[in-house]
Amino acid sequence: NHSTPGSKVKSVDSPVNTSILSANAPEFYPASFSPYEESVSEDGGDGYYTEMTLAELVEEFLSYLNSSPGSFETDIEHMVNMLNSWVTTEETLQELVELIYTQSTAIPNFSYTGARLCNFLSHNLVLSPASGNFRQLLLKRCRTEYEQRDVAVRGDQETQKKFQAYVLFLGELYLRLELKSAKGPPSRAEILLIALRELMNSLFSNPVDGNLICAVKLLKLTGSVLEDVWKEKGKSDMDQLVQRIENIVLDAQCSRDVKQMLLRLVELRSSNWGRVHAAAASDATPDNDPNYFMNEPTFYTADGTPFTAADPGDRWTRKGA
Repeated sequence: NHSTPGSKVKSVDSPVNTSILSANAPEFYPASFSPYEESVSEDGGDGYYTEMTLAELVEEFLSYLNSSPGSFETDIEHMVNMLNSWVTTEETLQELVELIYTQSTAIPNFSYTGARLCNFLSHNLVLSPASGNFRQLLLKRCRTEYEQRDVAVRGDQETQKKFQAYVLFLGELYLRLELKSAKGPPSRAEILLIALRELMNSLFSNPVDGNLICAVKLLKLTGSVLEDVWKEKGKSDMDQLVQRIENIVLDAQCSRDVKQMLLRLVELRSSNWGRVHAAAASDATPDNDPNYFMNEPTFYTADGTPFTAADPGDRWTRKGA
């Protein structure tokens, strides 16, 4: 038996003693991850169990959620309870924010689940030091990237790619992050609304294919919500964005496929973002809507890698829409 997470216990032949299960475990762990890892000494001697680092634990959590997004509702409370036992200092809270931000912008198609996780943590993570709670520190981290926007959109390909992932994560965060109020229903973060408007200005200021594709994805994701909010405020920001898109179609040196993508976005907006009375656009998720971002056919390379009509490549084979 091992009584503390950090203790090292030599393995013996008995299945009971070699099991990683413990009657003293505070929480249930989903099958795809464990808070312990097995190590073997360099001389080939007995193995032992050692406690994972916070970085390894978070990576396991996010990998699990990424591979099994449908388990979010059933397992998220167990995960947060475990994180509450780990995150007990200002330093570990800062580390957690950085880990989740980094993974949410690095794992392909994880921004939706990452934003949901951030919302849950903002309401259920206990630690709240003087430097700020989880939500406040997360927004500070996002602001760091925001302040580099005009440089990032003109950076090298890798810099632009990272910035575009950040933009899409911020769009999801605007839709998912709830600010609770003592009076009335939860609201969205106004600061993120302002940031998204300026981020689109930055993307359009350097209208290369990658930046324009990112802008299209962002507007298909958030356009209906943004326009509703701006209309309530008596603002014409969406009209200004559409006018800018039309100017880009006429003047920018982007590819023909991207220009077609922009025109289809304008058409989508003219049809009230494709909304029907029975459903709101914000109800769509990457899990229940195969056209979550692009509303376009999916193409595949010979090795099975998916890409859109705007991606470079000479040989396309269509597998499905």
